Amino acid sequence: MTSNRLPIILLILAIVLVGLYSSIFVVNAREQAIVVRFGQIQSVKTEPGIYFKLPFGFMDADRVQLVEKQALRLDLDNIRVQVQDGQTFDVDAFVIYNISDVRRFRETVSGDREAAEARLRAQLDSSLRRVYGLRDYNAALSEERVAMMLEIRDDLRTDAENLGLHIDDVRIRRTDLSPEVAPNTYNAMRSERLAEAERIRAEGNEEGQRRRAVADRQVVEFTAGAQRDAEILRGQGDAERNRVFADAFSKDPAFFEFYRSMAAYSSALSSQDTTLVLSPNTEFFRYFDNAAGTLKAPTNPAAAAPGAAAPPAPPQPAN
Repeated sequence: MTSNRLPIILLILAIVLVGLYSSIFVVNAREQAIVVRFGQIQSVKTEPGIYFKLPFGFMDADRVQLVEKQALRLDLDNIRVQVQDGQTFDVDAFVIYNISDVRRFRETVSGDREAAEARLRAQLDSSLRRVYGLRDYNAALSEERVAMMLEIRDDLRTDAENLGLHIDDVRIRRTDLSPEVAPNTYNAMRSERLAEAERIRAEGNEEGQRRRAVADRQVVEFTAGAQRDAEILRGQGDAERNRVFADAFSKDPAFFEFYRSMAAYSSALSSQDTTLVLSPNTEFFRYFDNAAGTLKAPTNPAAAAPGAAAPPAPPQPAN
């Protein structure tokens, strides 16, 4: 009898083990679980661990649906948007989100991530077009880009919460001019920059001319002042020189006559090509033969006339 009952016991034990195995499910740290019983959400498991449900799941009883718990990314590429001035851009963006409300996620899109991302992609496309349409083409290339991404993120959050999602961040990866309008836009930008360069260059030339005029006026003023001071100093020097000469002449008239004669010799005989045709006994050569300046008896009686003590002015050299 015992031997006949053994297969039955083993069968019952196998059924129990299989039932126990099918009633256990495991949720890891990267997942969340939804237990659905006859199409209705029975429970939601958001913490990792081992959980139980009805075994076998026959007739749609206690099925377990696992959904992601970590941050997810949705990319949107090559979106053609138009800005305020009519230019068009090709934009690449992405969204970082997570499934924050598993129950609502199941109720709205049946826990289907692809369906949720399809709706999220449409909302992102609409928000990108709206935000770019309110600005000119310089905004996306300036510091305003950060404000644009925050505005798009805030736009998506309300709609995403209705899907059981939470938007963590929105980033614009690329903003390029569309190929159709890029050449015209670049030419317009080039023309604007050339006009700006010409304006700056004209302002620089005007400022340069103004500064040169100021500098030229100051040069004239400084030169005139220097010449005035130089003339004053020169006049004072000439006056002092004449005073010194007059003082020296009054102290020693003989030396002064000697000095004037030596200066006349130096001036008249400074060139090697100088030729003088004079009498050796002329007044001009009085210091040549006699350091005291005593003249020899003149051959011309008129030369010995009284009142001829001062040496005459040197004759002009005949070249």
